[in-house]
Amino acid sequence: MPYLITSLKLGLSICWKCLAGGVQAMLKERIITLRELSNFGSVSGLNDQAVALVRQQQKTWEVAQKNYAMLLNAQTKTFKFGHFEIKVQHNPERIRSSAAKTDAKSIAGRACFLCLENLPPEQKGIMFRNKYLILTNPYPIFPFHLTISMLKHTPQRIGIFFPDMLDLSRELAGFSLLYNGPQSGASAPDHFHFQAGNKGFLPVETEVKILENRNEANVLFQNEKTTIIAAENYLRRFIVLSSSDESEIVRFFQCFYSILPARRGNEPMLNILCNYERGRWRVIVFPRERTRSSHFYQTGDKQVIVGPATVELGGVLVLPRYKDFLSVDCQIISEIYEEVTLSSSLFEQWLDISMDSIGK
Repeated sequence: MPYLITSLKLGLSICWKCLAGGVQAMLKERIITLRELSNFGSVSGLNDQAVALVRQQQKTWEVAQKNYAMLLNAQTKTFKFGHFEIKVQHNPERIRSSAAKTDAKSIAGRACFLCLENLPPEQKGIMFRNKYLILTNPYPIFPFHLTISMLKHTPQRIGIFFPDMLDLSRELAGFSLLYNGPQSGASAPDHFHFQAGNKGFLPVETEVKILENRNEANVLFQNEKTTIIAAENYLRRFIVLSSSDESEIVRFFQCFYSILPARRGNEPMLNILCNYERGRWRVIVFPRERTRSSHFYQTGDKQVIVGPATVELGGVLVLPRYKDFLSVDCQIISEIYEEVTLSSSLFEQWLDISMDSIGK
């Protein structure tokens, strides 16, 4: 009987014998051993192993080494908007993502860069539950930046894979998990993946903690295990699901997720930020209206190359072009966020219908 790589929770199985031959050999070549990782730090748990992996890849992979070194000197600036802030990072290497063509024709015309056979020879990874490959992102935004790709070439749809995000965030406790929808910043909408970066790097993570302790917070739901908060006055609108109960947070997420309309055969437009701390998950869901703002489609000096994804909605606006980094101001930032996120009226409708569903 063939060995099965199985997730009962998600209903996805991969027969190991079906991976025989070239694919199985490729996977074996990609997995880095704990012995090798131990040369770069502790390997006592998945979080430490991931940190050691990034260090190992910086040492052995020239592209990663160069880009992480450049990140150390990346220029940043901060714009204050009263009770919150937006940071701007100049990061030339992110042009691949910010300007990526993700229409169906472009995707069909290129090789998937997350499939095993197309990974750079130097890129190594860590297996997670025989289903995901944890990789170093060679074009980092975070000091430690991971891409976590599914072994199977599966479209970017969070639906049934949301529990995996929770499991990963618990195991990678020093990281925050990021999910970009196929029309919401994912540069590989044809291959399911998460990203992960240093917990606390994104301003919204600190701002949400402050919001949760305010008396005026818009609490939609609360019981002994779970709290749901809505936030509107941050240039973008979002909800925060916080819970110590995995099954409960999955149920509530699915209620909100199912209400958002799907776009052109894809899933609803959204971005998700998730982390795990002191026995609780915190999941921030950003509903979207558009893939890019009007500034991206301008010409000449008016154009701003930016591809808003979870990082941007988390409060770090990544700009690959230096001219954009110099010219961006509070007004442009406000317009970018307002244009790509759900309007106030649609956000309120989403909350009302979702909470009615939860109440039932």
